[in-house]
Amino acid sequence: MQFQVTEIEFDFDDPDEEFTQHHYDKVTEETLNTIWEADDEEDLVEEITNSTGWCIKSIDYRIILK
Repeated sequence: MQFQVTEIEFDFDDPDEEFTQHHYDKVTEETLNTIWEADDEEDLVEEITNSTGWCIKSIDYRIILK
């Protein structure tokens, strides 16, 4: 299935000293602009976490119907 993330909140509570707010915003922006391929919501969260390196606090998405 394909998913489009409409809102996401990452767990940036333990900030990386090399990251600026611009970097955090870029991670969020890139996630929102990507069409994600996953089996279900759990797999979607895992795919995004593995891709970005950040855990997710909350996520909203829509399923893209072919």
